[in-house]
Order: sequence, then structure tokens, then C-alpha cells
Amino acid sequence: MKLFESHFWYNKRQRNGILFLVSTLILLQLILFFVDFSVDENQQIDKDEFYGFQHKIDSLKKINKDSIAQRTYRFNPNFLTDFRAYQMGMSEQEIDRLLIFREKGKYANSVREFQQVTGVSDSLLNIMSPRFKFPEWTQKNKNDQSKKKTLNQTETSSPEKIEELNNVTFQELSRINGVSDKLAKRIIAYRNKLQGFYEDDQLFEVYYLDKEVGDQILKRFQVIEKPLIQKIDINSASFKEILKTPYIDYKLTQRICNYRDENILFNDLEELKEIDSFPIEKFDRIALYLSAQ
Repeated sequence: MKLFESHFWYNKRQRNGILFLVSTLILLQLILFFVDFSVDENQQIDKDEFYGFQHKIDSLKKINKDSIAQRTYRFNPNFLTDFRAYQMGMSEQEIDRLLIFREKGKYANSVREFQQVTGVSDSLLNIMSPRFKFPEWTQKNKNDQSKKKTLNQTETSSPEKIEELNNVTFQELSRINGVSDKLAKRIIAYRNKLQGFYEDDQLFEVYYLDKEVGDQILKRFQVIEKPLIQKIDINSASFKEILKTPYIDYKLTQRICNYRDENILFNDLEELKEIDSFPIEKFDRIALYLSAQ
């Protein structure tokens, strides 16, 4: 009969184990029911901290952006691009005046001269001029100026006889107020390149020559006798010979040679004006150095 002994009878030790297990399960259920394990509060705290940090980051970005906007970058107004000049408020006519002035190889070396060249209004100039930065050489040393003024006191006390601009020497130029040694050398070198000044206003084509200084030079020295310029035949001149001609750059030389090749010969210098993008305003100056034979 022992073979049919029931499996559902437990001894005292087994019953105690079952009771302990059941008690543990009931206790865990009660803990889960009565204790709130949600993390909403912690999540809220984390969100508050996150938004606080984000606000600080946004504030720092704004401060940095404002500081960049207020930062002033200085530049030489002679090299303003069309787009930059338009952004600053210049009209198309004012921009064109500046570009034409620069094409002549001239530079505005003061705020006043920039306004004279472009014709910008006083209100716009007051906005733009604090950002202008002209070359240091335009800011003359006061001591050098005082020395030159002393040297020129006797010269300016009485009217001077007008002398030939094409004969002026380095020493004579250096004694004029505002003319440095470097500028005097540039004037002589440019005069040699032109084979002599043909017109007084060619003096202002010397780069880094301030208009006021140029006027001082022309008070004493002017073109009295036209120089004898050696012309080259545009129909037989080589590419290099044409390129050496004053007022003609590399691209214009290419266009002249291409036009000559297509049309065999130039019958007259006026045909130069038919070349694409030919600088009409420079024709009279270029014609001084060319002939069509």
C-alpha cells in the first residue's frame, strides 16, 4: 500500500518553507502596491536643469553674436568690390566713379578725396569713414613735414616761375611739401615709362600720389613743351612691343592682336574702338604711342 502514498503530504519543514515563500510574495505585492516608484519628479528636475543649461548657452551665443556684429573691420576703400560697396549703401553711379578712378591707376588717400571721387553724401561718409584704413605712408610724420615746411618757406614766400615738368629732377621734387623720396622716384620712373608727360593730369596717374600733393607739384612744374614720343606701328609690332605700350595691359594686347589677325591690318587707329571691351576713355592716351601704317 505504500506504493500509493500521496505526493500532496508535506512534512513540517516543507510546510514552513512554503509558508515563507507565500509570505514573501505577499510582502512584495504590498510593497509594489503602496510604494510609488515613479521617476516623474526626477525627470522634472532633469528637464529643469536641461532648460537652465540651454538658456545659458543661448545667452552666450547672443552675446558672442552681438560682439561680432559690433566688431569693426577696417579696410582700404580703394579696393571696395561692387557687392561690398552696394552693401554699405553706395549707389551704382558712386561705385562706377570709384572704379573708373581706379582704372586710371589712381588712389584716394584720404576721406575727403574719397568723397570727391565718388560723390557720396556726408551722412553716408560719416557711416563709412570710421572703417577706412589708408596706407601708413599717407600719414606724414609731423617732424618731416615741419622740416619740409621750413625748407619751403623761402620758396613759397614769393611766386615761383613755372618750370618744365619733364625736366624736374629728383632733388627738386623731394623739396616739395608732401613728396617723399619714394614718391619722387615713382614720378621720375613713370615719366620715363611715358617717354615724358604729354598732359599735366598724367601726373595724377602715378600711384600713391595724393591729389593735394599733385596740385603742389603743378604749381611749380607743368608741361610746357610736348615730348617727342616714339610711336610703334600697330600693324607690324610684336605682341611684346604692344604690351610695353603705356595704358595697354595683357588682355587688351590679346584682343588687339586677335583683331589684327582677323582683319589683316588696321587702316586707321579709330578701328581700335571697334575692339570688344576697348577702353574708349583711354583712346587719346593710347593713340599717342601707336600708328597705323
